[in-house]
Amino acid sequence: MNQHLLDIRDEVMRRNPGEVEFHQAVNEVFDSLEPVTKKHPEFVEAAILSRMCEPERQIIFRVPWVDDKGQVQINRGFRVEFNSALGPYKGGLRFHPSVYLGIVKFLGFEQIFKNALTGMPIGGGKGGSDFDPRGKSDAEVMRFCQSFMTELYRHIGEYTDVPAGDIGVGGREIGYLFGQYKRITNRYESGVLTGKGVSWGGSLVRPEATGYGAVMFANEMLKTRGASFDGRRVIVSGSGNVALNAIEKATALGATCVTASDSSGYIVDEAGVDLDLLRQIKEVERGRIREYAERRGGTGTAHFVAGGSVWDVTGDVALPCATQNELDENNARRLVEGGVIAVAEGANMPCTAEATALFQDANVLFAPGKAANAGGVATSALEMQQNASRDAWSFEHTEARLEEIMIKIHNQCAETAEEYGAPGNYVTGANIAGFVKVADAMMALGVI
Repeated sequence: MNQHLLDIRDEVMRRNPGEVEFHQAVNEVFDSLEPVTKKHPEFVEAAILSRMCEPERQIIFRVPWVDDKGQVQINRGFRVEFNSALGPYKGGLRFHPSVYLGIVKFLGFEQIFKNALTGMPIGGGKGGSDFDPRGKSDAEVMRFCQSFMTELYRHIGEYTDVPAGDIGVGGREIGYLFGQYKRITNRYESGVLTGKGVSWGGSLVRPEATGYGAVMFANEMLKTRGASFDGRRVIVSGSGNVALNAIEKATALGATCVTASDSSGYIVDEAGVDLDLLRQIKEVERGRIREYAERRGGTGTAHFVAGGSVWDVTGDVALPCATQNELDENNARRLVEGGVIAVAEGANMPCTAEATALFQDANVLFAPGKAANAGGVATSALEMQQNASRDAWSFEHTEARLEEIMIKIHNQCAETAEEYGAPGNYVTGANIAGFVKVADAMMALGVI
C-alpha cells in the first residue's frame, strides 16, 4: 500500500474510532487499490477515495415501542446512505442486538462496490436496529416496525433510498414496514422497499437470490479448473434465508450439503441435509437447529454439536452464510488441511482477513461477499424494475436474469484481476472493478 493510501486509511481510522468492522472493510478494499491510483492519478487528484469513505448521510434515531406486557421499550435505529453516484441508495436493514454504527457503516461501504458490480443503477447504503426479533410475538414485531418506519419514511423513496431485508428482517418485517410507509405517505410506492411478498409487489426468486447467486458464482469459479458442484461435499454455515437457498441450489447441481448452523451449534447430516425439514423448523416454526437432529434421528445420519465451529467439518466447498468474521485463520487452516478447493462468501465478509489470505496462499478459489452474494441486491434491482413497469416476471425468467448477472460479475472480477496483474485473485478483481465504476461516476458528477 503506497503512502497516499496509507494516509487516507489512517485518516479514516482517526475519524471513525472504535468501528472495527468498518475499519476491516476499508482495509480490505485499500489493499487492492495501489495499481488503480497509479493508472488513474485523476482519482487521487479529485480525492475520490477520501470522499467514498465518508457517507453522504448518516441517520440515527430513537425507536420507542410497547411490548405485549404494556412496557415501553427503546431501541436505536440507523440508516447510512453511503454513496449515490450510480443511483438511489440500496441496501438492507438488519435487526440484531449486535447492530451499531460501525456494523452499519461496514455493510454500507461493502454495498457500494457490490451494487456497482451488478451493473444495475443503484448506489450503496445500509441500515437497521439493535432490536432483536427473536422470541418476539408478531404483534411486538409489528409495533416495532411501525415505530421504526415512522422515522425512516422521511429519508427513503424509490428515487432516493430503497431498503431491503438482511439478518432479522424477512418477509414479515418488510410487510409491516411497507404497510406503515403506505399508511403515512398515502402512496402505494412499491419501489420503496424490496423483498416484498409476491402478491403485493415482490419478485419471484428474490428470497432465493443471495443463496442461489453465491452457488452460481462458485460454480463459475470451479469451471475455471475444470470442476463443478457435482459429487462435491459442501459445508454450509447458517440456517437463514441465504444458507437454506445455497443448500437448495448446490444440491440441485449435484452436491451433498452436510451441515447447517445457528447460534446454538451445528448439525452434520452425512446423507445430505433434508431441506424440507430444515425449512419447516427454521422458516415456519422459527425453531433451533438442534431440533433438526432430533427429528431426523430415525435415519441415524444426523447429529447436533452444541457450540463449537461448523468449520471443524471438512468438505470440498465451503459456503459461509451466517455472519461477519465467523471463519477465522484457524478455521481456514482446518478447511485447507481437509482438502477444500473453493470458498464463496454467502454472508457479508464472514472470513477474517487472515483466513482470506490463508485461502489465497493455499491456491483455494476464494470469492469475496461483495461479488459472491451480490445476487440478492441484483434481484432487488430486478424487483425495482418490475415495480416501475407494473410488471411481474416468471420464476424462470427472473432466475435466468440472475444467472446472467452472476456470470457477468464473475467474468468482470476475473478479467479485472488479470488486467491489474493479479490473475485468479477475485478479491482484487471485485474491489478494483467496483471502485473504478463508482469513481468514474463520481468524477462525472463533480465535487458533491
